[in-house]
Amino acid sequence: MSSTATEHGTGVLIRLSIALFLSYMAVALTLPVIPIFVTSWAGFGNMLAGLAVGIAFLSTILTRNHAGIVSDRRGGRVCMRRGLAVYIAASLLCALAALPSLSTSAAFGLLIAGRLLLGLGESLTIVGMLGWGIGLMGQPRAGKVLALTGMAMYGAFAAGAPAGLALFHATGFAGVMFAAAIMPALGLALVQTVPASPVHDGQRISFWRVIGLIWRPGAAVGLQGVGFAGLGAFMALYFTHRHWPHPELGLTCFGLAFVLVRILCGHLPDRIGGYPVAVASLTVETTGQMLLWMAPSPWIALLGAVLTGAGCSMVFPSLGVEVVHIVPPHLRGTALGGFAAFQDLAYGATGPVVGSVADRAGYGSVFLTGGLCAGLGMLVAARLGLEKYRHESRRRESEQTRSASPF
Repeated sequence: MSSTATEHGTGVLIRLSIALFLSYMAVALTLPVIPIFVTSWAGFGNMLAGLAVGIAFLSTILTRNHAGIVSDRRGGRVCMRRGLAVYIAASLLCALAALPSLSTSAAFGLLIAGRLLLGLGESLTIVGMLGWGIGLMGQPRAGKVLALTGMAMYGAFAAGAPAGLALFHATGFAGVMFAAAIMPALGLALVQTVPASPVHDGQRISFWRVIGLIWRPGAAVGLQGVGFAGLGAFMALYFTHRHWPHPELGLTCFGLAFVLVRILCGHLPDRIGGYPVAVASLTVETTGQMLLWMAPSPWIALLGAVLTGAGCSMVFPSLGVEVVHIVPPHLRGTALGGFAAFQDLAYGATGPVVGSVADRAGYGSVFLTGGLCAGLGMLVAARLGLEKYRHESRRRESEQTRSASPF
């Protein structure tokens, strides 16, 4: 690829990333608001609040295969644009839950329906972005695409969490949801003129066979996701319960650290390999979660959020690079969709599970759980890295033996 083409491709990738940032504001604006909105109803506790947060991730899990097929067969452009449209519809449906004439049960049902639709939008948008971006940039730059994708998503968390809480206090839940509908509409307008990427032909295999190829890096990225999901759902409540100031800063600190590490280290998976980066990242996340668990003050807790964001930052792109190397191009969307589904599974299960734990053992237990899971993920990534190192060492020895043989 020439330098001019590379610059053009980078410019297009930045446009896609901005559109993804805008679309993910539909998630980020609402994430700290939904638990507060739900728990304000009589009889609705932390478990139901966690369910309202996590149900979107369950929907994303169930639709990752669909999104991967759309991306592989029709291209990332069709997949991402369809996802942006679904985001808009989902946010408007959630806004109906704020109607004062509804009973709390009916409002909760509408909220759950909107969150399920939001999960479909998220699945289509992210898988489409990955397929579109890698298709335009080429597989050797897959790490860059994955890094920018995460920067856009978690940059939205940094901006969206305080904005969402401010909007909630100023305009109520409906105002937040209308803003969440406007953002992906702007993203959809931004990508209208971006060209499509090539669609690759090849023999299809079942989704479960693809999962069989990538399940171990998927398990590691899922274990990483527990820490973020717990922080996203319960950080504000954790601060409020302990009467600490600035509950909105937890996700902001997480998001800023996440984006900064992506900027500084986004090139590392392509350069030195994914597994070493994943091991280091999961170690940092474990440290951050343990600080949150033991925090004696809000400032130590915010430091824990910073370390959690820094640790989470490179896990998905580093392990995603390894997944891209495992499968052929015509299965890339399905493989990345399945890989991301492991993270979605962690997001979907964490909300209600740790919400129930928090009801019994306090909010600190949320972060202890996240730290233990991140530590286990680090061990899985280390094992995979060691296996890859041994395999490549044997391959090099075999090649050297063949080249030295006179026959």
